[in-house]
Amino acid sequence: MMNYLVAVDGSESSMDAIEHAVDLITQTGGSLLIVHAVEARVLVDDAESVGAAPTNTEVGERIYTEDITDAEARGKSVLADAEETIEVGDDVDIETTLLYGDPVECISSHATEIAVDGIIVGHRSLSGRVEGLVGSVAKGLVERASVPVTVVK
Repeated sequence: MMNYLVAVDGSESSMDAIEHAVDLITQTGGSLLIVHAVEARVLVDDAESVGAAPTNTEVGERIYTEDITDAEARGKSVLADAEETIEVGDDVDIETTLLYGDPVECISSHATEIAVDGIIVGHRSLSGRVEGLVGSVAKGLVERASVPVTVVK
């Protein structure tokens, strides 16, 4: 009996990862834990500037961190959407949970703590430049996790 953790972020590739995990579980038996890492986003107030481009000070005043309750609500919505992708006929034991913090750190740590057999994650195919700026959770999990990681494209 295999137990897998699937990390989701609401993207199409994370939904593909769920489908892949369900296929594995229906063939081998086991359970599926679907997780979403809650991390408050840094946002910019979209109030428009009048006239010239804003100064660094003005830009700094417009940047704020998302309220954690908003991040949790977004995470719960992502998990609900993920559960809905699983067909009613699929005989799969499913749990969902929110994790808190950097996705790579909290997902890999949680996978180790609960002793899953593997992590399944989607890959969003970010450009090299964007990936260099924001990082890739899939790549980070492959490098950091203590259990096998399957990346679904």
